[in-house]
Amino acid sequence: MAHPLTALRRAARQVDARTPETRDRALDGLRALALLAVPVGHWMLGGFTLSPDGALHNASPLSSLGFFAPVSWVLQMLGVFFLVGGHSSVRSLERARAKGLSEDRPKGVTYGAWLRGRSVRLLRPVLGVTAVWALLIPVLPRLGVPADTVRTGATLVVQPLWYIGVYLGLTALTPLCVAAGRRLRGWSAGVLVAAVAVVDLLRYGPWAEAMPSWVGLLNVLPGWLFGYQLGVLWAQGRLGRPAARVLLLGGGALFVALLLVFHYPASMVGVPGVERTNSHPPSLLVLALAAVQCGAAVLLRERLGRLLTRRPLLWLPVVVVNLSAMTIFCWHQSAMLAVAVPGAAGLGAVPGLTTAPDSLGWVTARLLLLPLFGAVLIAIGWFARRFDGPWTTFSRTWKAVAGAGAALFAAYALGVV
Repeated sequence: MAHPLTALRRAARQVDARTPETRDRALDGLRALALLAVPVGHWMLGGFTLSPDGALHNASPLSSLGFFAPVSWVLQMLGVFFLVGGHSSVRSLERARAKGLSEDRPKGVTYGAWLRGRSVRLLRPVLGVTAVWALLIPVLPRLGVPADTVRTGATLVVQPLWYIGVYLGLTALTPLCVAAGRRLRGWSAGVLVAAVAVVDLLRYGPWAEAMPSWVGLLNVLPGWLFGYQLGVLWAQGRLGRPAARVLLLGGGALFVALLLVFHYPASMVGVPGVERTNSHPPSLLVLALAAVQCGAAVLLRERLGRLLTRRPLLWLPVVVVNLSAMTIFCWHQSAMLAVAVPGAAGLGAVPGLTTAPDSLGWVTARLLLLPLFGAVLIAIGWFARRFDGPWTTFSRTWKAVAGAGAALFAAYALGVV
């Protein structure tokens, strides 16, 4: 029987050999890094408290541990996530338009067909996780799980899914982003920064009291589109190393100024009990951090690509993460709940799991629990992977049931979130 390390090296060499030379390994590496930051961020920046009736309630170490705010700067990698998304969408659209060129189809695959294909690939896993949770909502209370725990679980499951909606909206705008990049070049991203700055001035400046509460929602599109547009520019060859240095240094300077001079909240994610947040909707601080992350990503691209080419053992996990992207994204909160719910029922207060996240002891215990969360996620992924690919094994009836279940879960979640 082969030693596990020997088998791992063999698998790494096989995957490396099967990887086309044209594959952009650096882009895959950046995507994997941004994807892994999602579960680690949610697992480290979110916790539970246990009420006397045994129910789990969401809590955050950011409420008590101020030093955790800089951790959120590292783990909130949406800038890189959307940067890679914009780059990939441009390349994908170009390939689609070049595919099947003929006299009958002079422009290749239509934009509508391309968008439909990308949307289906993203929505299948979302439909799967929400349908499963629609089944769990009535079942869990019958198994003795408190209703408040079920509501807490629904809230956690919904948390990452809204990014899929945002990403789909940005994907639909890809042709407009390409046209804007062609016409305005770097200014196409600069305009988005200016738009967010104006909205922030309205909601935090001298006129804040006179502004309606919805004014911040005006930042949703330009705030998240910024990183995506940078990715479009990158794919067009309009974001080189000089521009990346400007993003890195300029974004860093703006980040510091917003924190120290304009007193923006330090955390990049919402903190319970704190009215002002940087992420919902995105503030100018989110764009400053995205500029730093995107500038660093562009500057490190060549070095990262060479490293992943020379080291098959590093390339192997990158491939695995990319192939499991939607499973990781959709199911990581369920993995944490799969540990926490039985833990609360059987053991009660478990350090780092169901105890209040308000001490260094909690941080240490939570770090020790991360491998367990990861192992459970892998186990769930073995089941959930059937939702990622084409649903050829599902009959129309089961597809309709899944759709109805997803709709019911959405209605339930909207009522508790």
